[in-house]
Amino acid sequence: MTPFRIAPEDAVLADVLALIRVSFAYMDGRIDPPSSVHRLSLERLRDTARDSEIWAMGGPPVACVILTGRPDALYLGKLAVAQAARGTGLARRLVALAETRARALGLARLELETRIELVENQATFARLGFQDVARTAHPGYDRPTSVTMRKTLSRL
Repeated sequence: MTPFRIAPEDAVLADVLALIRVSFAYMDGRIDPPSSVHRLSLERLRDTARDSEIWAMGGPPVACVILTGRPDALYLGKLAVAQAARGTGLARRLVALAETRARALGLARLELETRIELVENQATFARLGFQDVARTAHPGYDRPTSVTMRKTLSRL
């Protein structure tokens, strides 16, 4: 499967939204506050496709990621892989794509956030070369709710 970038008007965005919702559903009841996926709509995803990059793999999509340029890093958001496709290297391929895109944008780091409760996600990202660099709290919380992880890219 070859990754492809999704345009704001692409009909496949509805499939990406469904993939993200299904892939993030296991977090319900595990994380506090609830996932921002509950506020994600097709219109918001279209706006995101205008302002950032949405990449997917498969037809219909079985893996996706949102890449957003920041001043010092390329941010990976909503990395999702369908349950049936997990363990096949699709997340690793999307992270490799993010590395390529970061270099093309002149950025030397990748960054992402995962929830404090999702230790299995933290372990997966650590295996992909990310390191825990910060813990932050959502507004209104007096304890850490998220882990910021970063991967410094080698120069090519």
